[in-house]
Amino acid sequence: MLKKIFLAGAPIWLVLSLSACSLGGGQANQAVDAGIFKSVNKGETWQQTALIPTVTGRPGSLGAVSVNTFVMDPSDHNGLYLGSVGQGLFYSYDGAASWQMAAGLGNATIRSVAVDPQYKCTLYAAVGNRLLQSTDCSRSWSQVYYDSDPKIAVNTVAIDYGQSAKIYIGTARGEVVRSQDRGQSWATIARLDNNIIRLLIDPVDSKIIFAVTEKKGIHRSRDGGQNWTDLSNGLKDFPDSRDFKDMVISPAKPGLIYLATGFGLIRSSDWGDTWESIELIPPDKKASINGIAVNPKDPQEIYYVTNTAFLRSTDGGASWITKRLPTSKNGWRLAIDPENPNVVYLAVWFPVK
Repeated sequence: MLKKIFLAGAPIWLVLSLSACSLGGGQANQAVDAGIFKSVNKGETWQQTALIPTVTGRPGSLGAVSVNTFVMDPSDHNGLYLGSVGQGLFYSYDGAASWQMAAGLGNATIRSVAVDPQYKCTLYAAVGNRLLQSTDCSRSWSQVYYDSDPKIAVNTVAIDYGQSAKIYIGTARGEVVRSQDRGQSWATIARLDNNIIRLLIDPVDSKIIFAVTEKKGIHRSRDGGQNWTDLSNGLKDFPDSRDFKDMVISPAKPGLIYLATGFGLIRSSDWGDTWESIELIPPDKKASINGIAVNPKDPQEIYYVTNTAFLRSTDGGASWITKRLPTSKNGWRLAIDPENPNVVYLAVWFPVK
């Protein structure tokens, strides 16, 4: 049974008018070059896009926000959602030109966000041991799932774009849990016995699902989660490949996956059965990749970001162009506009005490 736990709060401009120029507390207030950066020329130049309008005329800013997760609305390339470390959820409907803070979530750490591809005002946020749902564009929230153990986090949420009533979550206990009715009821469909930190659904075939665990590698299902295959055997030749950083599946070439790990950057052309390494700049042993992205229209154009650098390849990783980050903080996640792949977003992370 659903229980309404958050009500729409005061208008966001009123909340923000009580804040200083930037959000956050303690160490976060010392950061002014965090939040989100946007490039309109594939990373050649960047602009911080952190504006939060207020009624006072003194704008707020995301410059003090450490980003934990960053996603784009699958039905609207201008719709962006930023889940922060300890400062709640923020959203933009204008391609990051301006931002608002979602009502009702307070200063929570947002572990994962997913937007319904059919109903854009329906979204899900993983917070602690709960999954929350909003059906009114984040004005109010309902709890649709919780773990009875408060120490067991809901780490990741994914929506089947072919049947958006079907939702998957991954927990710190190692369970993949599925709802087929938008969170009204749930069933555990896999127990992988290790902390699940990411669920990804193939952009070409939504029956293909990947579950990334913290210490036991990647598992794949080809039948919507009924059966799972451990892909560790194909990764055994790559030291530290279980040290997961990020993963992206190309929508332009079926089966193509780029995976960033402690080893470096590796690629599969057969949905994870076999893998090959990609030479990086700097060499693999010195690289610390945090996020990767692939051009939705060109599978040869790949990007990755480290703590200090942004790198782009237009030839599948044979050569790289390197740029310094526009921030003193850590580059964390990347997203590419599917309508205009010249537009790249960079999400920034820093430790918050």
